[in-house]
Amino acid sequence: MVNRRISIAPMMDWTDRHDRYFLRLISSRALLYTEMVTTGAIIHGDADRFLRFDPAEQPLALQLGGSEPDALARCAKIAEDYGYGEVNLNVGCPSDRVQNGRFGACLMGEPETVAACVTAMQAATSLPVTVKTRIGIDDLDSYDYFKSFIERVAETGVSTFIIHARKAWLTGLSPKENRTIPPLDYERVYRLKQELPELEIIINGGISSHEEIDTHLEQVDGVMIGREAYQNPYFLAEIDRRYYGVDDESPERREVIEQMIPYVTREMAAGVPLNSITRHMLGLFQGRPGARAWRRHISENAHKKGADITILTEAASKTR
Repeated sequence: MVNRRISIAPMMDWTDRHDRYFLRLISSRALLYTEMVTTGAIIHGDADRFLRFDPAEQPLALQLGGSEPDALARCAKIAEDYGYGEVNLNVGCPSDRVQNGRFGACLMGEPETVAACVTAMQAATSLPVTVKTRIGIDDLDSYDYFKSFIERVAETGVSTFIIHARKAWLTGLSPKENRTIPPLDYERVYRLKQELPELEIIINGGISSHEEIDTHLEQVDGVMIGREAYQNPYFLAEIDRRYYGVDDESPERREVIEQMIPYVTREMAAGVPLNSITRHMLGLFQGRPGARAWRRHISENAHKKGADITILTEAASKTR
């Protein structure tokens, strides 16, 4: 059974396999999500490039983007074959590219389509199928509409909903602006859980402290962390002890670097550029003495021809 008490959000260009391996060194229990992967990329592209992962990343969920039931079903089965623990349908991304493909947040306006998609996915896999959505889009932003959308999708048997507690504007705001400008409405998510207690409700959006997590867990079943987990990854060092009852101490920041070195060495030997991995580590010393020097040394040197693992050790020597 997938434990979704604490999870890390799927974030485009951020939560790739290198970032997930890095985050897993800090928290062994938080559920990790891939970036959104479109059905077209899997079916018509290099599926292994998008889907492969290190076993150490588990527990791990795959987020899919798409709106064709047959394609989503096919990809759900592929996800199971790859060894993922969950498959999630994106009904929350507001980017133009996603809308042009008729998936993401625009699907909030098509509850019957979403129901058909998750029905097909569930028929194709034994994995749990979940849905990540917003609280509304454009003028479809009333609580009644939000609840009716969730209820319709839940009729298919899907029981887990991850809810970004902002509406999305499909026109007028960029994807970046849609992550911050529409106001958060946590109370709407709480109300949904109160009125539909049989559903597993995970809350997402703007959560950046353990105290906030504690408050949300009094109302809902789980919390998904987004930007804070990427920009300040050592934030996760308290997760296992605080929310999973794990007694083992999390590794210190320098221990995380040491544990990354064999992975980086292996990946570079396979042709992965150093900066493709180290870019995810820039926030490791966030708020600590030497954090700026750490970031600068990596940013200025990891992309250079011939850069090797010593860039990390040199950068770490600049911190305290």
